[in-house]
Amino acid sequence: MSTELASQSDVRSTESPIRIAKLGSVIGAVIEGVRLGGELSDDALSRVRAALLEHKVIFFRHQDHLDDAGQYEFAERLGVPTAPHPTLRGDGQAVLPINSEEGKANSWHTDVTFIDRVPAISILRAITLPEYGGSTTWANTVAAYQGLHPALKALADRLWAVHSNVNDYVATRDEVRIGGVDVKQEAHSREFVSTAYETEHPVVRVHPETGERSLLLGNFTRRLVGLSKQDSAAIVELLQRHVTRLENTVRWNWQPGDVAVWDNRATQHYGIADYDDQRRLLHRITLAGTVPVSVDGVTSTPRTGDASHFSELA
Repeated sequence: MSTELASQSDVRSTESPIRIAKLGSVIGAVIEGVRLGGELSDDALSRVRAALLEHKVIFFRHQDHLDDAGQYEFAERLGVPTAPHPTLRGDGQAVLPINSEEGKANSWHTDVTFIDRVPAISILRAITLPEYGGSTTWANTVAAYQGLHPALKALADRLWAVHSNVNDYVATRDEVRIGGVDVKQEAHSREFVSTAYETEHPVVRVHPETGERSLLLGNFTRRLVGLSKQDSAAIVELLQRHVTRLENTVRWNWQPGDVAVWDNRATQHYGIADYDDQRRLLHRITLAGTVPVSVDGVTSTPRTGDASHFSELA
């Protein structure tokens, strides 16, 4: 990881000025002087990746030139794009529309943790934004782990959790009144769970690039292995509360042309549903990741479902 980025807020490239401004002490930075796309220089790409590993989520304004193809070309520079989603069809080769008409992902989650090969990086581009509301908040799961009392770290290090896509995270309730079903959201929910996945992950994973330990939880977590339902729920709630402490988060108010890139191995995020019935549409591309590894070197284990069609292992 670059120490230069940690100590300087104004980094100069031989090709163009790149400025990195932190948004908070533990998460988030805005990068200026970068035109995203397939023609991004190797030097700029290296600085972007270093900033991502350090700040966990990075933001780019004024990327209006990007379309789906340009977003995909940039994604290919960062890694290997996955299919849009393990169960959702998406739109095109790798793009998953995040469409408020099909549901609102207003719960804390790390993307696609219900499979073994959790994506490494996500790239989200604003398409259609509401006149108000619709911001997204990210939390640093590395800082959450580092802030735990040593006794809680010791406990978390030994825990394993079952993650599943059953119980769709965009659904806000289990039942609706007869005749009151939203057709688009109902169809999306059925597609989301069309193939059931269940995977055992360590509650604490070791980041494959930085070596940092982070809490692997979020709304796809169903229970802790070997614990009673009551104890499992209490411990998950305790650890999740550390993840989402306000001091551990950054909130981004979207503007046209914005792109957010986050390290899915070190964050959770939450799309805030405070925009009434206005439309909100963003396009997401994810990059292939590795199977999480626990602090004692044990890899995650799929219980149900084969996600090999979603991505190769990075």
